[in-house]
Amino acid sequence: MNMDDRQIRMEYTLERLGSDRLHDYLAHAFCEGGSCRVLFNGREFLLSEGDLMIMRKCEMVDAVYPSDDFRVKVIYAQSGFIARSTPPQSNYGMKGQLALFLNPVMHLTEEMRETCALDFLLMERQLSLPIHNFRQELLMATMQVLILNFFDFHSRLYDESDISTQYAFIMRRFLDLLEEGIYRSHREVSFYADLLCVTPKYLSEVSKKVSGYAANYWINRYTALDISRLLRDKSISFVQITDQFEFSSPAHFNRFVNTHLGVNPSEYRK
Repeated sequence: MNMDDRQIRMEYTLERLGSDRLHDYLAHAFCEGGSCRVLFNGREFLLSEGDLMIMRKCEMVDAVYPSDDFRVKVIYAQSGFIARSTPPQSNYGMKGQLALFLNPVMHLTEEMRETCALDFLLMERQLSLPIHNFRQELLMATMQVLILNFFDFHSRLYDESDISTQYAFIMRRFLDLLEEGIYRSHREVSFYADLLCVTPKYLSEVSKKVSGYAANYWINRYTALDISRLLRDKSISFVQITDQFEFSSPAHFNRFVNTHLGVNPSEYRK
């Protein structure tokens, strides 16, 4: 397999969403016809004709239910490839990343749909070229065009602006810590603030400004999603989950699940 085929590829189905093999990939799906219901992040989203879906954590997809006439183009790209293709002067990606974590589907205008269709067609063509002496640079340049248009779509649809370099830096480091799974043993804002050399109040202010939610929201969200994944695996006992997340007692674990998943562990597992 060509190195570029591992970094970025195009497919015509969403069947692989939810696979652990996509742990380090982002999915960019443009619906060309029909519709598909996607269960992601504990919620159901509808991808319809002309919609764009950007999924940063593909392994968090529980199920996809396409209609019989569903047609889609999907660009799967490794996170490192996306980082190298994103213009360094723009911090918008951080705000967009957080917003799309909560709602990955954008309902595009007619003008945006035409632009998006052309962008996907161009990437499809570039990926199909058998030989190109500057293939890596070509694919990165093409991906950068897509990314800039995605930024434009999102900022116009949701009237969002760019964020400061300092805020983007702090929020990116905060999310990197959460991605490492540190929340399994540390769920206090003060712990992360100390690692980032800021005060808990400042970290929450940055998180609120960038994402609309305070820092403790993201700590609890990552924790709840991880617990929900383990609860679906019936081979793992409640005691094991309690120990993995270092809850002080089973009662504390039950309260957390009730608060953040809406039911107790036994009901969720049903």
